[in-house]
Amino acid sequence: MLAINNLEVGYGQSRVINDLSFTVNPEEILVIMGRNGMGKTTLLKSLIGILPSKSGSIKLQDQEISGLASYERVRRGIAFVPQGRMIFPSLTVTENILTGTREKVQPSLWDEIYALFPVLRDMRKRKGGNLSGGQQQQLAIARALVSNPKVLVLDEPTEGIQPSIIKDIAKALKDIRQMRKPAIIVSEQVVSFMMEVCDRALVLERGRFVHEAARASLDSDKVRSLLAV
Repeated sequence: MLAINNLEVGYGQSRVINDLSFTVNPEEILVIMGRNGMGKTTLLKSLIGILPSKSGSIKLQDQEISGLASYERVRRGIAFVPQGRMIFPSLTVTENILTGTREKVQPSLWDEIYALFPVLRDMRKRKGGNLSGGQQQQLAIARALVSNPKVLVLDEPTEGIQPSIIKDIAKALKDIRQMRKPAIIVSEQVVSFMMEVCDRALVLERGRFVHEAARASLDSDKVRSLLAV
C-alpha cells in the first residue's frame, strides 16, 4: 500500500530521518516506536507532506507522491491525525468532522463514525473545545476518516489520554481496519498499546530503524529496553 525508499528528512542542514526504507501492507497496522526526539513526528509529517523530504521516494499504491502537496496526498488517500489532536475548539463536533473533507459525507459513513465513537453522536452539537482529551482524540480520528483514507496515519494518539480511553482507541483502530480496510501507521511510546494493536512494530532511534518484529515474534521487554536507552 505504501512504500518508502531511502527517505531523508530534516530541518535546514540538519538530518533527522536518514536513508529510511520500509513498506506498509494493505490493511496492516504498523506501529513505529521511539523515544521523544528520535524522529517519529518528523517521519509522519514527511509522509503526509507537511514537511518536505530532502530525498527519497514515497509511493502510494505504486504512485510517487513525494512531490505532492499535503492536500493532494489527502486526495490520493492519506489521512493524518496529528499529535495533540489539533481540533478546532470553537467549531461543533459535526463542523470539526466536516473540515476533513470537501466532499459530501454519505449517511453510511456517518453511521460508521458514530458506531466507532458513540460519544460523538451524543455531543455532535457541542463545541470541540468543551470535549475531554480522549473525546477530542476520537474527534480527530473521525475527522480523518471522512476522507475515506487508504492509509491512516496517527501521531502518538495516546498522549495525555487516560488508560480507559486508551483501550477504547485501541479497539477503535482495530474496528476501523475491519470496517474501512485502510493500512494504519501509528507512532507511539506506550508499549502496552503497541502490543494491543500492531501487526508489526518498528523501533526508531536517531532517524534509523534499530528493531523490527511481527506481532507473533514481538518481545515487549526488548522494545522497552530500546525505549529506555
